[in-house]
Amino acid sequence: MRFSKEEKAMWLADWQHSGKSAWAYAKENGLVAQTFIRWTKEAPEPPQHFVEVAAQAMPLHHLPEMLIEKGDVKIHIPLSIGSGALRAVMEGLGAAL
Repeated sequence: MRFSKEEKAMWLADWQHSGKSAWAYAKENGLVAQTFIRWTKEAPEPPQHFVEVAAQAMPLHHLPEMLIEKGDVKIHIPLSIGSGALRAVMEGLGAAL
């Protein structure tokens, strides 16, 4: 079965949000794993977003915090963060607000 560029883009976007390996995602969705893995290598890298948040006066290890994990990335955010800074972090992570 052949897929259009739009269909491939849809599969790749869904896979990126799934947090699963390309192999597992392909198998779970009835795709040929080797073909899907090739698509992941051919696809342009999604843009990476970084958000600069002003440093806190108190060391972070003394503050209560929330932890956001995505793949191998762990982000420790102090609970004292302002709503504007938290919004910037979440938007930088791609969250729809």
